[in-house]
Amino acid sequence: MFFTTNPFNKYFLSKYDYFSESQVNTVLTRGDNAFKGWSELPVGQKVDFIKTLVFALTKNQHLLSEKCTVEMGKPVAQSVAEVKKCALLCQYYIDNAEHFLQPKTIVTDAAVSYARYDPLGVILGVMPWNFPYWQVFRFAIPAIIAGNTVVVKHASNVAGCGILIEELFREAGFPEGIYSNLLISGEQVEAVISHPIVKAVSLTGSEKAGAAVASAAAKQIKKAVLELGGSNAFIVCEDADVEDAIAVAVNARMQNTGQSCIAAKRFLVHDTLYDVFLDGFKKGVETLKAGDPMDESTQVGPMAREDLAIEIEKQVEKSVGMGAEIITGGKRKDAFYTPTILTGVTTDMPVFREEVFGPVAAVTTFSTFEEAVQLSNATEFGLGVSIFTKDTKGVAAKAHLFNEGAVFINAMVKSDPALPFGGVKNSGFGRELAEDGLKEFVNVKTVYIK
Repeated sequence: MFFTTNPFNKYFLSKYDYFSESQVNTVLTRGDNAFKGWSELPVGQKVDFIKTLVFALTKNQHLLSEKCTVEMGKPVAQSVAEVKKCALLCQYYIDNAEHFLQPKTIVTDAAVSYARYDPLGVILGVMPWNFPYWQVFRFAIPAIIAGNTVVVKHASNVAGCGILIEELFREAGFPEGIYSNLLISGEQVEAVISHPIVKAVSLTGSEKAGAAVASAAAKQIKKAVLELGGSNAFIVCEDADVEDAIAVAVNARMQNTGQSCIAAKRFLVHDTLYDVFLDGFKKGVETLKAGDPMDESTQVGPMAREDLAIEIEKQVEKSVGMGAEIITGGKRKDAFYTPTILTGVTTDMPVFREEVFGPVAAVTTFSTFEEAVQLSNATEFGLGVSIFTKDTKGVAAKAHLFNEGAVFINAMVKSDPALPFGGVKNSGFGRELAEDGLKEFVNVKTVYIK
C-alpha cells in the first residue's frame, strides 16, 4: 500500500495497493491475448481508435489537468498545455502513421524485395511523474499504432494520472488489453521485464533507473529504449540577440518548476554579454509568479515532492561552499524552492557537473566558440543544447561538434511529434517521436522473392 499527497498543501489524496503477482500476470495475459487481433488490424483502423482518443482527451481536459496539478504540483495552465500537446501528438500519427508503416521496396537481385514493419507484442513502459501524460503518450501512441499492446508502470506519486489514462483508452473504445495501467512498485519492474510475455521496455527516468532497466532487459535479450536525464547548455554567443535570449532563457529553465530533462540548466554566456544577460535574466526570473498551482496565473509551483526540493537545496549549498554565488532565490520551504540563479560557477560544482532537476540556473562565461563547445560537452549527459546567434548557418555547420541528441539554434530545446527525440551518453539511447519512434518497437522484416 502507498499514499499520494498534494505537494502544495500536503493534503492526503488517495491510497493504493500495488498489484500482486497474480494481478500482474492477469494484466500481461490480457495484453498478450489482445495482441493477435490488434496486430492484424489495418493501420487505418488503428488510427480510427486514436481519433476517438483525441475526442476523449479534449472532453476530459479539465479533469486530467487538475489531477496532474494536485498530484505533482505543475501550474494548472501548464497542465492544460500538456494535455493539449498529447492531442497534437495523436494528430501527427493520425496524419502520418499509415505512410510511415508502408513496406519499403528495396532493389536487389530478387524479383521483389522489401522490408515490412511488424509489431513485437506486449511492450512495457516505465514512466516518470514530471509530464505524467505527455511522457506516456509519446511512448504508447506510436507503439500501439505499430500494432503492439502496452502496459505502463507509472510513477507512484501520479498514480491517479495513470488510472485516468487507462480510463481514456477505455472511453475511446479500445479493445480490452491494448493499453493497461500496471500499478506496481519499482522493485517489481525487473520481474515484469523478465516475464516471457513482455517483448521490450521503454523507460523515461533517472540514470539509476535506466541502468537497472537496461541491465534487466539485456539479461533477457530484450530491446530497451531509455530516455534519461539531461544537463542542457544554453549558449549565448557574442552576436546573439540578447533580449530574445533572455526571454527564452527564463522559460527554458523555469517551465514545470525546472523539472524537465530537456530544460536549459547550464547557461554559458559570452563575456561581452554577461552583464546585460545576467541583469535581464535575473529580472525575468524574479517576476515569475510562484504560489498555488491551481491558480491559472501561477508560473512556478512546488516541486513534486519535498525530498526533491531538499536534494536541490543540497546541490546549491555545496556549490556555494565551493565558491558559487546566489544572486536571487536559494530558499526552500517544504516542497517549494524559489527560482534561483547562481554565478561564479565552475565545472567541478554540483550545479554544473550533476543534473539539477529543479528551478536553479547555473551561469558561467566563455570567450570563444570553441570554449563554449568544450564547456557544453563537459558533462556526462547528452540530450540537447540551445545556441543563440545571428550566424545560424555558421553554427549549424558546427552542430556535429556537440555531443547531443538535439541542437536548437535560437530556440529552447523542446520535444515535437515530428522530430526524433532522445540523447547520447548518460542521457540514454533509442528515439521517441516522429518516424524513428514509431519504428523502435517493430521487427524490421526482410522479404525476398526470387
